[in-house]
Amino acid sequence: MVEPIASSAIPLRHFSEPTTDYWQSILPADATGAAQGPWRFGYPARLPDGRVLMLPIRQLGADPAQAVASLLVNHAAMPVVQTLGEMLAEALRPFSPDLLIGLPTLGLSLAPIVAAALGHTRYLPMGYSRKFWYDDTLSTPVQSITSPTPGKRVYLDPHLLPLLAGKRLVIIDDALSTGTTMAAAWDLVTALGGDVVGCGVAMCQGRRWADRLGPARSALVAKVFDSPLLQAVPEGWVIRA
Repeated sequence: MVEPIASSAIPLRHFSEPTTDYWQSILPADATGAAQGPWRFGYPARLPDGRVLMLPIRQLGADPAQAVASLLVNHAAMPVVQTLGEMLAEALRPFSPDLLIGLPTLGLSLAPIVAAALGHTRYLPMGYSRKFWYDDTLSTPVQSITSPTPGKRVYLDPHLLPLLAGKRLVIIDDALSTGTTMAAAWDLVTALGGDVVGCGVAMCQGRRWADRLGPARSALVAKVFDSPLLQAVPEGWVIRA
């Protein structure tokens, strides 16, 4: 067993590198490198068809001995995003949604692809930017691992509110990590009369989100792949105990 390194002994650049070349291609199943770690720089996330998407490892600013393997779909090659969207659509097909709701910002890259793959002609976007005709009662505060500063809100355009009534709804985002953004959006849509039958993400990061969503909602999560939380060791990174 490789022993973790104490936070005080970890440099701020412990096996991390620029992400320019990440998310640009999906690799064959046999191109994974060290299947069990330690991993250096990138984590091989396994897709449903067995292929691999290499994710860059990012140290956490609050604790450089810990890291996440991240996905930024708006930095990814379009064929990669298309593939992830189509895979997520297949995972969501059993939910038989009438309408998809895309969460900002990165969920809006996936939602139209998922909607089209399921035969829908539209989806419902939510946003962080408050237009002058918006109603604050159609919004809720959100916070995430990548945007931890309080004060951000997610809004529903009031002109889209009639689309929720009597519909089976699925909420789409790029990732689930802490679960706070998804839980807040789920609560808002439900309070506005929507019937949320599930949510879909490209990546589930760790399992903290399950505690935030609770057992009932966690059972309604569909995903493309998992990404573990990571701990620094001398040779690189391993799955956090």
